[in-house]
Amino acid sequence: MEDNNENRSGDTPLIQPKKADFLGGLRSSFLAGIVVAAPIGITIALVYWFVTGPMAKLDAFVKDTLPDGGSVVEQFLQVLPGFGVLIAFVALVILGALTKNFIGRSFIRVGEQFVEAVPVVRTLYRFFKNVFETALQQSDRSFKEVALIEYPRDGAWVMAFVVGSAKGEIKDVLKDQGDGLTALFVPTVPNPTSGFLLFLPQKDIRILDMSVEDAAKVVFSLGLVVPEFATPEEAVRKLEEIADTALTEPPKKRFFGIGQR
Repeated sequence: MEDNNENRSGDTPLIQPKKADFLGGLRSSFLAGIVVAAPIGITIALVYWFVTGPMAKLDAFVKDTLPDGGSVVEQFLQVLPGFGVLIAFVALVILGALTKNFIGRSFIRVGEQFVEAVPVVRTLYRFFKNVFETALQQSDRSFKEVALIEYPRDGAWVMAFVVGSAKGEIKDVLKDQGDGLTALFVPTVPNPTSGFLLFLPQKDIRILDMSVEDAAKVVFSLGLVVPEFATPEEAVRKLEEIADTALTEPPKKRFFGIGQR
């Protein structure tokens, strides 16, 4: 019994690490290879599918729509890769420019009224319009900062994305909470596409210096991947160490003796 107590009270860890063997090293190398190769392969496959699939169909559709007078130039443009995509891009730019003036908005409004008159079509139109408006808006609807808040109880902290200031009826109803009422999105782990929308005063929010991209990595990895962080004091100390090293070390010799004295 005494020996057991001595072992438990000593520095020997309760969980002994596994000894590295050949199969373990092979497995580790294989998983490391997957981590490197999988994102590259998936990205290349998606780009190839997009270029040879939707983009190719759009290119062919626009080319078939264009009138063919039989001239050499028109025949050349018909076989020129990507010409249809270029025409579609120019057409979308012109359409977007027209919607910015009064006449263009009037035509768009008339078209929307016509679509709203069709029962099933108007539901689909509203859905896709909201999806694209939400995806393409970059000012007030994008995540601005990363914060920590106490949720779902005091003393339990979760990572949240700052959406922006509360607006509309929500701001009016919660005006007793102060002027700094903020909307935050708390993602679920490891699937950040779902979560909770909270409205909290600024005094209950602790803003982090972490970027939104780094915070997303933390959520995806269940907290295993955490970006490097150094306090201001540590950063100053590292800069001082780098400066001292640069001053104390002799200058490196250049190639072929150039610069030597």
